[in-house]
Amino acid sequence: MDKIKLYDTTLRDGMQAEGVSFSLEDKLAIARCLDELGLDYIEGGYAASNQKEIQFFAEAAKLDLKNAKIAAFGNTRRADTGVADDVSLNTMLACKTQAATLVGKTWDMHVTEVLGCSLDENLTICAESVEYLKKHGVETIFDAEHFFDGYKENPEYAMEVLVAAASAGADAIVLCETNGGCLPEQVYEITKTVCEQFGNIIVGIHTHNDTDCATANSLAAVRAGARHVQGTINGLGERCGNANLCAIIPNLAFKMGLEALNPEKIKTLTDVSRCVFEIGNLSPVMNMPYVGDSAFAHKGGLHVDALRKSKRTYEHIAPELVGNARRFLISELSGRSTVMAKLEKAKIAEDKQLARKILTRVQELENEGYQFEAADASFDLLVKKIMGTYKPFFDLIKYHVTVEKRANGADVTEATVKLRVGDKTEHVVGEGDGPVNALDAALRKSLENFYPSINEVHLFDYKVRVVNARAGTAARVRVIIESRDKNSIWGTVGVSENIIEASWQALVDSVEYKLQKDAM
Repeated sequence: MDKIKLYDTTLRDGMQAEGVSFSLEDKLAIARCLDELGLDYIEGGYAASNQKEIQFFAEAAKLDLKNAKIAAFGNTRRADTGVADDVSLNTMLACKTQAATLVGKTWDMHVTEVLGCSLDENLTICAESVEYLKKHGVETIFDAEHFFDGYKENPEYAMEVLVAAASAGADAIVLCETNGGCLPEQVYEITKTVCEQFGNIIVGIHTHNDTDCATANSLAAVRAGARHVQGTINGLGERCGNANLCAIIPNLAFKMGLEALNPEKIKTLTDVSRCVFEIGNLSPVMNMPYVGDSAFAHKGGLHVDALRKSKRTYEHIAPELVGNARRFLISELSGRSTVMAKLEKAKIAEDKQLARKILTRVQELENEGYQFEAADASFDLLVKKIMGTYKPFFDLIKYHVTVEKRANGADVTEATVKLRVGDKTEHVVGEGDGPVNALDAALRKSLENFYPSINEVHLFDYKVRVVNARAGTAARVRVIIESRDKNSIWGTVGVSENIIEASWQALVDSVEYKLQKDAM
């Protein structure tokens, strides 16, 4: 019983988050990703809700998953229907999954006011529904909805529901903290009571994050004896979200010493987190524990100086354990230690004079409005320029941008770029949805014959900020561009009173960084 069963509900509970919608292809891609991570169960969706969910189960059966069981989700039978005629139960069986998760009411208020039946009738409904699935050879997980709220108001009845499900053959009973209103000590005490009474069956936990305690509540339940944990990748879920498996998994492994996943699989956790964000077209949460880009990012000079002497000073675990990486942020708060740490990471021998020169230049540029925190690629290029190792891949002769508003209402933007690559001159025109998009198109078009890998670069974020707003329309602007190829992500920066020039600087740095990276 020391092994913790991990149950993912990203494809069902996670999809109930505001702004989240997965296509069938998205769900299948995420399922493959979760199976590779090594999870025990993947909840595919509410089987009876729509045709897409049913289609998912049919397609998921063809995935040849190596680690996870797909679980169909549904309700106990309706109060006015027998199990043999119940749509939810029979749709779950039609999915032909190895496991099924059945949600039943344990809060007496919900039974009488939502289901509209007597407390005894609900016990019969839960028992018959579990028995029906078990009779058809399906591993049955009973999700005791609103268990903690129900237990607080009527503990005897909440426990009776668990007894009914367990006696009917449920393979696991999962205590659901559905409203997310409990604190860890409450979850611990109630879960402990359940585990003491149901020592011969797996007890699970399913929490929501309405008090920002979903992860802590899940860990408290495990400490009390729960050995089945439900959650979602990145904590996606309705309202404030579900328990975040990206935090729960490393906490179980590295903080509690429990067997949850193979340590080598945990090293892929950051990639899994980013994969789900990307598939869902969602912005990553930078400061998410363990897997966020900022989870191991260090900015203060004193912190970086201490880290160079011992990584334990400002990191509770090594980032590599979860597949993340240490980052040193260059800013006006940086001291020589931060610059030296960046140089060490780049495998450049320690040179105090060089570090001082770089730091001075960084501070000068930041005074002009540059910012290198989110522009690591521009910083790397700056270091090369100061060291004298920078070799440009092309030289700009000129660029020109025109924006037309035509009589028919159409907007037309064209950018002309003339540059020199070696002894050859390229003069091309690119069209785009705006001046930056047109410049990007023209720049790529002028370079693709010389450097085909330029086609691997995708600009996926573009931010503009006014640096000195009091200057009005003559204010300086800072442009931050994030780019990616198939292997990495990088940021670049440009600053000018002219937004197009600032964008050009950031675009050129992005392309130069890619070409420098490929040439190494």
